[in-house]
Amino acid sequence: MPEGLELVAKETLEQRLEALDQDGYAYFPSALADDEVVELRDAMDRLEARPEEFDRHTNPDSHGFLNKSINNVFNRDPLFLSYLDRPEVIDVVEAAHGPDCHVIGMTAWMTGPGRPDQGIHVDWQPLELPEDVMDDPRVHVPVYITTAHFYLDDIYEELGPTQFIPGSHRAGRCPSNGESTWRGVEPRSIMCSAGDAILFRCEVWHRGTANTSDRVRYLLQVHYAQRMITQKFPPYLNRFQFEPDILSCATDRQRRLLGDHEPSNYD
Repeated sequence: MPEGLELVAKETLEQRLEALDQDGYAYFPSALADDEVVELRDAMDRLEARPEEFDRHTNPDSHGFLNKSINNVFNRDPLFLSYLDRPEVIDVVEAAHGPDCHVIGMTAWMTGPGRPDQGIHVDWQPLELPEDVMDDPRVHVPVYITTAHFYLDDIYEELGPTQFIPGSHRAGRCPSNGESTWRGVEPRSIMCSAGDAILFRCEVWHRGTANTSDRVRYLLQVHYAQRMITQKFPPYLNRFQFEPDILSCATDRQRRLLGDHEPSNYD
């Protein structure tokens, strides 16, 4: 059985930022209350895929397993708005990306029994640098993109936990095809409780693992970035439109995260 990822809750903003820099991730236990976990799962069940928005919803009969991935759910139900700026998580996000950062996506993801292992990958490798450069303690690559995973199940090995290779964001490159370790460190499973959250950098080597249980795994992903990185709100070419009734429920901070920015570079 794979070794579990060390999950240590840091007490201060500075410690959480240091964890993001050194380990590639920060852990937030009990980021959601039990009733929030229930309402999120119920809301995700109600969502219907829209192919023009790059959503996916495959069923076991045609695809081998349930894979339901709904993009930009903040625009589907006002319930999702409060998960854009969860306390403590958003403080780290704004400190890492800057006070004018924004959300580039928000995905509700459900994976059913039969989902296979993913390959080890990064979500994005913004810079490629030699490892000896990355090893220099003076080198700190800016945090371009982070993802918050809000786990809506008590995770156990058969349910298909996310696996990280801690520290791999300092590899300075993407993993090669078939590469499954970095400097001898193997993937480690995130064995956490429903309501816990992990915030991680886009360069961390990671994967989703096989769901060999008889249950569907529920996960809410919120993707954040520096303002200069584009928001991923399909369909493109001005076909994406915010739902006015939902947007009217957003706070000022949530509106800024959704793209209501002050004038800045290139504006």
